[in-house]
Parts: sequence; C-alpha cells; structure tokens
Amino acid sequence: AVVPLAFLERRVSLPAVGRNWTLVFIGNLAGALAYAVLFYATLHTGTPMSDRLIATAEAKTVAYQAAGMHGMIEVFAKAVLCNWMVTMGVVMAFTSTSTVGKIVAMWLPILTFFAQGFEHSVVNMFVIPAGMLLGADVSISQWWLWNQIPVTLGNVAGGFLFTGLALYVTHRKRAAVQVSAREPMTAGVIQEVAAAS
Repeated sequence: AVVPLAFLERRVSLPAVGRNWTLVFIGNLAGALAYAVLFYATLHTGTPMSDRLIATAEAKTVAYQAAGMHGMIEVFAKAVLCNWMVTMGVVMAFTSTSTVGKIVAMWLPILTFFAQGFEHSVVNMFVIPAGMLLGADVSISQWWLWNQIPVTLGNVAGGFLFTGLALYVTHRKRAAVQVSAREPMTAGVIQEVAAAS
C-alpha cells in the first residue's frame, strides 16, 4: 500500500520498490514454509485440524482451477478485497497511540477479510503447503498458478489502488502545504500556501 508512494514522490527508484517487495516476499515465503513444516510436525492426519487444512488447501487451488477463467477472476477479486481490508486495518491502527486502540482499530477490517473468505498471499504461503504436507491433492504448480501468483497480484492491486493511492490522492496536496508551512516563510512559499488554501 505505501511503498510505491515513495516512488510516486520520487524518493526511491522503481527498482528499489521491486527489490523491497522481492525481499519481503522471499522472507514471508521462507517464514511461512518453516512454520508449515513445524506445524505439520505437531499434527497427524485424521484429526479435525488436519482435515480442515487439507480441505482449505484444495478449496484455495483445485476448486479455482475447476472453475476455469471464472475461478481465476474470483481468486483475483478476493485477493484485491482482502488486501484492501488488511491495509485499511494497518492505516486505521495509525489513528491511535495506545496498544488497545490500535487493536480495536484494525480488528474490523481484519475480521472482515477472514469472515468473507478472502485470499491473502502470506496466509496462503502457510495454509496451502501445510495442507499439502498433510496429504491435500494439490501440486506445486496448482498452488502457484491457481493461487499464489494471482493472489499476490490481487493483493498488490488492492492494497496499492484502494488504500495507498487513495490516501495519496486525497491527502497529497494538504501534506505538501503542511511541509511548506514548516519551512522558512519566504514570499514564494507564503503565496503557495495562500493559493492552496
């Protein structure tokens, strides 16, 4: 949601944004896979938890594949909506200085994304491999082609377009005026502030 805004403000280069996203993606994937392996070590098949993980992994991959193009549109749209909610939760948490206030502010958007069954790339980096380890009938290519890639792209679109870019467009002019107001008030700056008001 917010990293591309630094590029729009010409504070970082586009390759720097790509490098950041790549490192974050790899770090999330490594952590999620490690957690899936450790979580798998705590379970055995035939339990309600393992059955649920298997069903979830299959629903998040082969079910979309069975629906064809409609499945691809559905998974992408769910990913857009998901990261819109997740990034709104992050932004809303900034509205409070207390820990309790931050939790309350981010609770509703995060609850919405889980309750409505949306798709989050980092969550799926854990859930799908964990289900596969437990015996889900999902191949690595099905995981990536029918979930991980379209979900990652949808998450980027949802977070950037509906939260980051929306905040940038609606608050950019005001933020520029506030920055100018803190600088020494030259005649040119005073005219700019007056014109913006």
